[in-house]
Amino acid sequence: MPLPALPRPHRDDVLIAVCGLAGGLLLWALGLHNNAGVRPLDGSWITLVPLVAMAAMELLRRTSPRTALTVGTLALVLELLTPGNLVTLLMYTDLVYAAVLYGSPAMARLLPYSTALVTIAATIGLIAWYREPYALLIGLVIGLVSFGPAATGALVRNHREAADAARLRAEQTALLAEIDRTQAVNAERARMARELHDLVANHLSAIAIHSTAALSLDKPETTRQALTVIRENSVAGLSEMRRLIGLLRDSGGGDQEPAAAPKLDAVDALIAQARSNGEPSGLRFTLYDDRQGAAALPAPVEMAAYRIVQESLTNALKHAAAGEVAVRLAGEPGNALAVTVTSPFGQRPGPRAPGSGAGLVGMRERVALLGGEFEAGPVAGPARSPEVWRVRALLPMEKDKEPTA
Repeated sequence: MPLPALPRPHRDDVLIAVCGLAGGLLLWALGLHNNAGVRPLDGSWITLVPLVAMAAMELLRRTSPRTALTVGTLALVLELLTPGNLVTLLMYTDLVYAAVLYGSPAMARLLPYSTALVTIAATIGLIAWYREPYALLIGLVIGLVSFGPAATGALVRNHREAADAARLRAEQTALLAEIDRTQAVNAERARMARELHDLVANHLSAIAIHSTAALSLDKPETTRQALTVIRENSVAGLSEMRRLIGLLRDSGGGDQEPAAAPKLDAVDALIAQARSNGEPSGLRFTLYDDRQGAAALPAPVEMAAYRIVQESLTNALKHAAAGEVAVRLAGEPGNALAVTVTSPFGQRPGPRAPGSGAGLVGMRERVALLGGEFEAGPVAGPARSPEVWRVRALLPMEKDKEPTA
């Protein structure tokens, strides 16, 4: 069975090991030793064994810090039995530092406390054994070799972890900001799409219906009337398009759009325009304003109600059969505004403008943004009357609702 491959050492660890070994060999060649007195292993060459072992463990200080510290501790014990080499002691302090810095979280927490206890216990034991003041110096050296590097490693590791946590929080904040920006852009695109649809759909629908009628009925009077309606709707649509473009260009001011937004007071003009556009199709348009007192409405509610009426009239021009299209505005219990538009439901002769369903989606979105209720679909009409298509929106009139377009 092949032996498992050892982890490849970091290049900085290789540099530390080579420099440490070279420095230790230089001290050994000069005959400089740090352990005074006679030692059990008194040969000068024997100091090279812990030196080489400690230098070899420096290669593993980053990839296998536990193994490096364990073997390094055994080499330190052996070094205490020899004349000693100062570089061996210095490399051991680096192994303790690396074990805290690169080791597991458990080792990083345990090693500073354990070295502190070892330093205190060794100092007390040496004082009790020697009963001399220099025993304190020996305890200080033990603390410098063990507890000092461990505490330094813990401090550096804590700073690195704090920096990593701060970097992670910054990345998460940037990610959340990007998500918010994307959502804001998507919401703005949806708002602009609703606004653009509501502004031009009514005019373009009338243009499509009357141009189709002019092409299908080869009568001078019909053609002239159709061209007149087409021109009126083209001019009105162009004017509203210019208004929208002006608002987009001046979007730096947050209060400009609500001032230019249409209000329910202009519903009469919508009805008159729809009456002119729908007369060739046999449509009659009637407004029933049942609000008592007609109190001032919040701008978002008023604009949403206006757009719902506008889109409902556009849909009636496109799809409704001949008959009455009724627009009803009424106050509801609970401080809400009810907007109801009914139109004859069924097939009709003559030209029709194609629809995409975007109008109903836009109305539903407007009501949802205000926290209201919306429903649209065929319902049973009055007695002995055909089905009608009904659009009904219930809009809360709280003042703190966000503006919608």
